[in-house]
Amino acid sequence: MVYHNVVRYLSCEIGPLFRRPKPQQMTEEILFPMMLKVFLPYLKPYRWWCAALMLIILADVGGSLLVPTVTADMINLAVRGAAVEKILQGGLLMLGIALLSGGLTLLGSFISAKLAANLGRDLRKAVYDKSLEFSAADFETFGTASMITRTLSDVSVIQRALVHFVEMVLPVPLMCVLGILFAFRLHRDMGFLLLGATVFLLLSALLIMGRATAIFDTLQRILDRMNVVLRENLTGVRVVRAFNKEEAETGRLREIFSRYARSAIRANRLFAGLDSLATVTINFVIVAVFYFGGSAIGTGEMEIGDITAVVEYAIWILFYVMMAQMTILMMPRALASLRRVFAVLVCRPEIVDGPAVRQADPGAPVLAFEAVTFRFADADEETIAGLSFSCLRGTTTAIIGGTGSGKSTVAKLLLRFHDVTAGRITLFGQDIRDISQVALRACISYVPQKAWLFSGTVAENLRYADPDASEETLRRSLRIAQADFVLENPEGLHTIVAQGGTNLSGGQRQRLSIARALTKKADLYVFDDSFSALDFKTDAALRRALAEEVKEAAVLIITQRVSTIRQADQIIVLHDGKLAGIGRHEELLATSPVYRDIVASQQKDGDGHG
Repeated sequence: MVYHNVVRYLSCEIGPLFRRPKPQQMTEEILFPMMLKVFLPYLKPYRWWCAALMLIILADVGGSLLVPTVTADMINLAVRGAAVEKILQGGLLMLGIALLSGGLTLLGSFISAKLAANLGRDLRKAVYDKSLEFSAADFETFGTASMITRTLSDVSVIQRALVHFVEMVLPVPLMCVLGILFAFRLHRDMGFLLLGATVFLLLSALLIMGRATAIFDTLQRILDRMNVVLRENLTGVRVVRAFNKEEAETGRLREIFSRYARSAIRANRLFAGLDSLATVTINFVIVAVFYFGGSAIGTGEMEIGDITAVVEYAIWILFYVMMAQMTILMMPRALASLRRVFAVLVCRPEIVDGPAVRQADPGAPVLAFEAVTFRFADADEETIAGLSFSCLRGTTTAIIGGTGSGKSTVAKLLLRFHDVTAGRITLFGQDIRDISQVALRACISYVPQKAWLFSGTVAENLRYADPDASEETLRRSLRIAQADFVLENPEGLHTIVAQGGTNLSGGQRQRLSIARALTKKADLYVFDDSFSALDFKTDAALRRALAEEVKEAAVLIITQRVSTIRQADQIIVLHDGKLAGIGRHEELLATSPVYRDIVASQQKDGDGHG
């Protein structure tokens, strides 16, 4: 059965390896030195650990090969009729070598595991820190599911590969060289026999690695897709059930799981074939050693103990080569994971901090858009075209428009989640591209369109805006945001919030999100459609309280509800990304047809008064 597997393996798996590599594979080979250049600095802090591992491996391999040498000497002494004392001395020496070698093996395993754990921690931190530099477009290039996979799964694969590489691959060259030299010391034919078998298995492993790389690349891509599909099904389970799409989604999951299984089976065929190949090789080598060794003993060129030593050298060498082959089959997956982590680490963020230090002009507007135009990279038309307006301290500016008019894009641009295509945005007269993102966002308190909350307590969520805020400040922010339900709760500020605020209603999440923004003292407060989940009474009460709280700052409200912005100092009307009117409510009713249509539609729907 083993021989049948070997023949089938050679024809089905190894044959295609001799075909010309595809352009993609050649590109990946070119990128490999670059990946090492990025990866090796993470090993630099642990260079002394690496040096210690090299010494331990040297001593461990030397000890492993000395044991059969001592054994052979003991057998030869016994055959010659030597005294028992000499044989016992050899046994004690062999025991000491074995104990020392075993202790070094344990120490090496501990150091390699600790090295891999620390390296994994550093890589995960590097990937996370890099993701914090990404713009929205950068992050969308990779995707949320893929970033999670790269941070967790891919780094874990690299960790495991490092441990196996240190323990199973690094000793192989040393074991092969010393084992073959020891065999040559006993007999020339034995040395050439071990040399040929070793070269054959090493070449086979290298050829197989090329084939396995493509398989594991496919596995990682399928794993990304699995994460996306599972996430969609788990988070959208209510929609799936509401439309009776359970069977369709089950089919979609079955198809992606089947693709993963087929690729995994192909990878396992490599393992099975390689195992059979190594087993047959070991058996052939042992038979050859006994055959040629028997002839050498008959001519007096070798002794019986030498045959035992050569067999043990062969077993040690081929054992290490076989284990290295199994590890090498993991290397393509590790290289695929390293390439994916490498892609994140070398990605140049779209948004780059400017070199200048922030220099505020007290007489300039807090925020100003000057002929701003923005177009997404893959879009045919501008999302915003030639937009100009300014926000002054102590005033409220509102932006209104229909769906897709570019309202929320304004908030993303002023926070530098994207950079303008043309024109410029200034903060106190200075182009925001010339100052750091940290300095820019330190001046802005932002309430996003989606009221996202983090798992923890209410106090922890509010202090996300200001870690040093006192409990009295937090209570004040809650009262202004009309979030009295927190204060009425027996646990108060220590009320538990689930991830994403799923244990709260939409209106409660929105009010807590507003309270978080008010906890931070800022020059500009941005509310991106932050009142949509509030009833008219709560909306009105919040706006009255808000007017007093932020009267020293500039306020920018982005909304679709006219009732929220009737009292704004200026209202900017957007239509298809273009300015369709600017002024107060009464002025726009007289001058802007787009604004009149918005007001009329909301009055008709009963949503125009507040």
